[in-house]
Amino acid sequence: MTCGLRLAARSLFSIDKEPTKSLRPSADVDLNRVSRYIPDMPKRNVNPPITYADAGVDIKAGEEAVERIKALARQTFNKQVLTDIGAFGGFFKPDLTNLRNPVLVSSTDSVGSKLKLAFMTNRHDTVGEDLVNHCINDILVHGARPLFFLDYIGVGKLKPEIIAEVVSGLTRACKDVGAALIGGEMAELPDFYQPGEYDLVGFVVGLVEQEKIIDGAAIRTGDICIGLPSTGLHTNGYTLARRVAFDVAKLKPGDMVVELETTIDDALLRVHRCYAAVIHPLLDRYDIHGMAHITGGGIPGNLKRVLPDNLDAEIVKGSWPILPIFSWLQRAGNVDPADMYNTFNMGIGFILVVAPNDADKIIMELNHIGESAFRIGEITSGQKAVRLIE
Repeated sequence: MTCGLRLAARSLFSIDKEPTKSLRPSADVDLNRVSRYIPDMPKRNVNPPITYADAGVDIKAGEEAVERIKALARQTFNKQVLTDIGAFGGFFKPDLTNLRNPVLVSSTDSVGSKLKLAFMTNRHDTVGEDLVNHCINDILVHGARPLFFLDYIGVGKLKPEIIAEVVSGLTRACKDVGAALIGGEMAELPDFYQPGEYDLVGFVVGLVEQEKIIDGAAIRTGDICIGLPSTGLHTNGYTLARRVAFDVAKLKPGDMVVELETTIDDALLRVHRCYAAVIHPLLDRYDIHGMAHITGGGIPGNLKRVLPDNLDAEIVKGSWPILPIFSWLQRAGNVDPADMYNTFNMGIGFILVVAPNDADKIIMELNHIGESAFRIGEITSGQKAVRLIE
């Protein structure tokens, strides 16, 4: 800055050759023009000092939240985790002993507007489960087993006790599938989020043997679609569901819905189910041709993602029981049936596509362990479409 000012002065002012004379403006210099190029002198700041906390970011609260998170995350650690929470990166050394051609499979997702229910009810201990289970199911579709999980929490005002509730759900779900919660990001952004609100995003990395990757390429005409039940909405369709429940039906959190035999918030907050414990044993014994996790877009939008270009899937309505929450939402909101099937999972959270000779054996095996499984459709020739038929 000093050098710049000196150069500017030399270019705008003439300098007498005699050293005893002072620096003065040249006679032909326009002083009004000169003043525009000379920065204002700093003035004394009379405003009171402002801190980061005054701006809305509480560093101490963040440190407290991190300490709570460490204690929770450590419950998921195994010998493959090489770093503690708080490092710049999470170190994980996978055991590749029995794998010849291991492939990493990753996925990311958010809880979406289901979080609005958490805000409305002040219940934050299950949304972490929703997030982990959703991401695990996404890589399960390809036959992958989860290795580790990371999260992102963006919040307007950081409250350590709420963050701890959220992370308790993440921890619980990770422990259930043997995944390590090795790190994440927590950002207090008061200008981004409404008071009392936060966003929750997750990232999972898993592993599968290359020869055992399931991508739908093996699906053939005549294959059978087997549906596994959902627990409810899982993490999709909540914008429509909230509109029906709280704007149209005029319900409030805590209100009982006789048809559902529970409160509206209990019905809508049921945890997104994880299918890993059911599916992995089947992968060891059967040649599964394709799988689909039924999320946003319902059965039509998700099953077609694994279909070859020359095949369709015909799904028979009524071949599985529709959960009461979906029947209630349709009636209460007068929702078009097509919208229902294109928005919600309608009671089917995961679909297996298997050879006809294996279908009955798989259904019987699932029933034997107490799992409901339904023969819901068949693969036909076509153009990569899913048709819902009566």
